[in-house]
Amino acid sequence: MADEEPTSIWMQPERHERSGPGRRPGYSREQITRTAVQIADAEGVEAATMRRVAGELGTGAMSLYRYVPRRDDLFDLMIDLAMVEIELPGGPSGDWRGDLTLLARQIRAAGLRHPWLIALVTSRPTLGPNLLRVHEFALSSLDGTGLDIDDITGLVGMLNDYTYSAIRREIGWLEEARRTGLDPGRWKRDYMGPYVRQVVESGAFPLFNRSVLDSRTAHLGPEERFRHGVDRILDAIAALIPSLCRR
Repeated sequence: MADEEPTSIWMQPERHERSGPGRRPGYSREQITRTAVQIADAEGVEAATMRRVAGELGTGAMSLYRYVPRRDDLFDLMIDLAMVEIELPGGPSGDWRGDLTLLARQIRAAGLRHPWLIALVTSRPTLGPNLLRVHEFALSSLDGTGLDIDDITGLVGMLNDYTYSAIRREIGWLEEARRTGLDPGRWKRDYMGPYVRQVVESGAFPLFNRSVLDSRTAHLGPEERFRHGVDRILDAIAALIPSLCRR
């Protein structure tokens, strides 16, 4: 019914159907989701409609709604399937900084493999089992520091905000490079370079000039720049922990 409250896909038991002579073929949520992920990886998440997924599977869209009732459910399943790729130990190592660095780098790797992932996970409240596994690891990494749960969740959120923002920016650069045919190096040198030189020579923006002429981090590669940013966030967390625990 139209006025029914939506129910999380994680609370809906998966239906299993056997295929056999004279029967419609059965599918699984994982099969449907993997097909949607493949489409989204190749063509963008907008292309991963139920109709398109059904076409790839050789069936009608309505038959898939028996397994995945809404497209929003499909998005939740896609996010969680991508999160399977984030490889983490079974529990924290005792080195919270090392654990959170590992987590941030794993999230970046998954985000670059699936350019739609970060935009989806930051735009919808979803808590699939694999996303919960990742989040629990992050929280557990700080659990032995003496912080209360509000501070733990706040600091993990701060790291996540940087991580997701940095990945989205990097993906944006990659998409722009594909659109224009200019790799980031050529874009800086040939497209922006002449204008930047003009701005620098004008002397109107002295701190911008320093960021161009004297900055080391401005000229790092994407992975090094990401790691540098993560390190600064972790430095801030390390500085905050003693005062938060005293409070």
